[in-house]
Amino acid sequence: MDYPKTTWRLIETPPAKGAWNMAVDEAILESVYTADSIPTLRLYAWEPACLSLGHVQPFAEVNTEALSKNGWDVVRRPTGGRAILHVDELTYAVIAPQSEPRVSGGVLESYLRLSQALLRALQIIGLSPEVNEKKATTDPKQPNPVCFEVPSNYEITVGGKKLVGSAQARRKEGILQHGTLPLYGDLTRIITALKFKDVAPRERASQRLLDHATTMENVLGTAPTWQQAGEAFKEAFADVLNLALVPGELSVRELERAAELVENKYANPKWTERI
Repeated sequence: MDYPKTTWRLIETPPAKGAWNMAVDEAILESVYTADSIPTLRLYAWEPACLSLGHVQPFAEVNTEALSKNGWDVVRRPTGGRAILHVDELTYAVIAPQSEPRVSGGVLESYLRLSQALLRALQIIGLSPEVNEKKATTDPKQPNPVCFEVPSNYEITVGGKKLVGSAQARRKEGILQHGTLPLYGDLTRIITALKFKDVAPRERASQRLLDHATTMENVLGTAPTWQQAGEAFKEAFADVLNLALVPGELSVRELERAAELVENKYANPKWTERI
């Protein structure tokens, strides 16, 4: 699809706590809605490692003891999907009003458009990715608390294994889509952060995860740095979506609003443990 040339803001933020990362994404969404900010591509990372839950995922699935032992955080995302352990990865967020043609239409339509940029980014790094178009199914006898266990519609796979996991929230304020690209490390670490009835289902979940997901290092034999992956994302989004990406900073209002959202929402158990 051909898009008219337009300008988006590019924000690259240093590694931060999970509550701050989610608060910043929402603050930008609100600012884009009021036209105080233009559509934004944000690239970021997490420190310390953080387990993020989908918007309606039960908190009872979290192994809080293991999180404390490992020094990991937990946060509830404003978007759907299942749990992700954010560590050793590049995270991206696309935030735009519903009037932006690159994200207009339904969820799957906008996923597919943005997936073209994600595909191109991975090609630039040296991969041969595909867009998975199969409808994901879940066995009720084997619930999947882990996002990366099963590729879902329009997510990115390499060799049949999921490499990019994305989730989207659509509100009157606009569209927020964020996703994660695992660069390296043991994907099964997330199993430690979740509760299972006993050892057997835990081991099965670990094996399913290894069967269905991968990292950049596993595919390439070496992991690109966060900076290298970020450069590929910037080039791909600019090229595929016909964007002029202008480096920028969070506005004073966005910073103030993010701080409010951390305190009142994302670092607050009333939000994180509400389900």
